[in-house]
Amino acid sequence: MKKKIYLLLISLFLLISTAACSGNEQEEGPVINMYDGTYAEIMIINQMVKQLVEEYTDATVVIRDGMTLVNQFKEMQGDNPSNDLFLTYDGSTLASIFNRNPSDVPEGMTLFEYTRQVGEEEYGVTSLDKIGINNTYAIAVTRETAEKYNLEKVSDLIPIADELVFGAEPSFFSEETEDRYYAWVDAYGIEFKDAVSIDVNLKYTAIVNGNFDVTEVYSTDGLNKKYDLVILEEDLGFFPDYYANLVARKGFFEDFAEIENLYEVLDMLTGQITDAEMVEMSYAVDVEGKTPAEVANTFLVEKGLLD
Repeated sequence: MKKKIYLLLISLFLLISTAACSGNEQEEGPVINMYDGTYAEIMIINQMVKQLVEEYTDATVVIRDGMTLVNQFKEMQGDNPSNDLFLTYDGSTLASIFNRNPSDVPEGMTLFEYTRQVGEEEYGVTSLDKIGINNTYAIAVTRETAEKYNLEKVSDLIPIADELVFGAEPSFFSEETEDRYYAWVDAYGIEFKDAVSIDVNLKYTAIVNGNFDVTEVYSTDGLNKKYDLVILEEDLGFFPDYYANLVARKGFFEDFAEIENLYEVLDMLTGQITDAEMVEMSYAVDVEGKTPAEVANTFLVEKGLLD
């Protein structure tokens, strides 16, 4: 009996030791930290980054709970940053993080080029190239409203605006930023009957329920498809670009120099995602209930980036 107990204890000790060694091996490998975004699009692309890095390198990507892009950038700063890499948009980075406006872009440079330059020269971050999607602001109406007033482009709103109410989240009514409501209506000479502020989570149901007639949306949001909204052509080109790209913190590639071809692996996403593809993927998560990881994997396999 004592012999059996002794053998059992030895087996248990070996099992625990093996498990501990395995855990240590995982912890000793390179770990890249990211924070999730607050909506499906960023969550999907973060999963693409995770799956590509873990497939083609020996690194592990840890995605923490979501936070805003501004806070994600703050977590990249200082001597002990908790964020290594994040998915952002050039227009958002310029306005919300660098506190500059499109009018600050020097002549001869694109907004993307200028934002990349400011990031590298003033903050030491490395901006990878555009992923492809341009998730800029867009003006939308219900299909019923579009058909009633024969609306195809934003300037079609001008003669009938006094019959319509505009609604959007509070941030779109900021007077400090050039690409928001007040500058937009001034550029077009639009005078709505009224303009109302509403929680962003209630915006879509509010417009389809007739609480207002016109709203602002993100062009690649899957909810545009869910609610069958009509995106009006931006015929004055008022809204600046919001191209998505990955940004790495200062010293990121130096700190992970042992990971072979890390830049090339991250660069695999460059130019890969169209606006239409992003709408479908966001729709799959927000409406069909698929997970960001599942949607990301399906896309990467279809693109031939994963087996």
